Order: sequence, then C-alpha cells, then structure tokens
Amino acid sequence: MHDCQCMRDHDWRVRQKPYDLRERLLLFACLIVRIVQFLHTRGPVATELSYQILRSGTSAGANYEEADDGSSRRDSLAKRRIALRELKETLWRLRVARRSGFLTEAQDPVLAENDELVRIVAAIVRNSRPPA
Repeated sequence: MHDCQCMRDHDWRVRQKPYDLRERLLLFACLIVRIVQFLHTRGPVATELSYQILRSGTSAGANYEEADDGSSRRDSLAKRRIALRELKETLWRLRVARRSGFLTEAQDPVLAENDELVRIVAAIVRNSRPPA
C-alpha cells in the first residue's frame, strides 16, 4: 500500500502510479493537502483559494468511493460524474493558482496528475453510460 508520506517535501510527483484508481485518487488527495499547506505560505489570497482546492480535490476520491455503494447503476454513475466535476473544478483552481504565481513550476506535476485523473474518470463515465 502506498502512503502519502512517501512523497518528499520537495517532490510533487507520484513516483509509481498505482493501477487501482481508488489508491491513485487517495494519493492525489494527499498531494492536494500538501498543495494547500504550501499555498498557506503564499499570502491571504492564496490561502483563500487553497480552501476551495482542498474541498474539491479531496472530495473527488470520496465521491468515487461512494459510487461503489450506489443504490442503483444510475446512482453509481451519478456519483462518478460528481467525482469528475470535482476533479475538473480542482484542475481549474490549480490552474488559476499557477497562472497567478501562487504555485510554481515545481508543482506542475500535480496539475498533470489532475489532468490525467480527469481523463481517466471521464472515460469511465463515458463508458458507463447505458446504451441509447
């Protein structure tokens, strides 16, 4: 099992991306926590933005987990869609923080991981839709 502490303070990459998407979303949530801690050192605007990133970035994995316990196939799909929306929101806010200079090039791997997760979850949602 991976653990969030395996990522060094100066390293913003997930070294070995787990095959299990739930584990990967957990590692991503840990990166988000670290991003929030970093943003808290960057001033009041960055701190305010960090709270929004924390909410959406950690809720994506939680919603994906909940999808397994959906009351129906439709409910499970709805929860996966929520996870996708949260990932997209997180990516948007990370991009704002990056373009505003609150995040640096060093944190670009977090944005890249977020983008990959958006693509993965979007494909799962797209392939989970019932045939028309």
